[in-house]
Amino acid sequence: MKIFLYYIGKPKDPHANAMAQDFVQRAGRYATAEMREIRAERGGVWEKHPSARKIFLDPAGKPMDSAGFASLISRAEMEGRDLVFLVGGHDGLPAGWTDHADALVSFSPMTFPHELARVMLAEQIYRAFATLRGHPYPR
Repeated sequence: MKIFLYYIGKPKDPHANAMAQDFVQRAGRYATAEMREIRAERGGVWEKHPSARKIFLDPAGKPMDSAGFASLISRAEMEGRDLVFLVGGHDGLPAGWTDHADALVSFSPMTFPHELARVMLAEQIYRAFATLRGHPYPR
């Protein structure tokens, strides 16, 4: 199982990406994990990972708590299926992209900067693995 965290657009604050990358590296202890910037005009990530489960962050998505997110990771591990996560840019996800998602997830009804959303996503990925392995981090 591999984890791919994609995001659209360059961060205004390099510290946000550094924080997200730190959590991606921590998650890498449990599964191959990588984070990459993509450009919307070059096409969608679903084409690169046809068999992966695609989970896009979207305000209209299903609200999910940390336990539910850990269950999502656990299920992917049991299926041996890669996970592709996508965080939109300043304007969210491009038109039509949500149609290619297997699941739309919302962390909160509040609006967050996309840089912060990627940090939150990376942290939740690490938290899920730590929870599933009985690591003390999630306390």
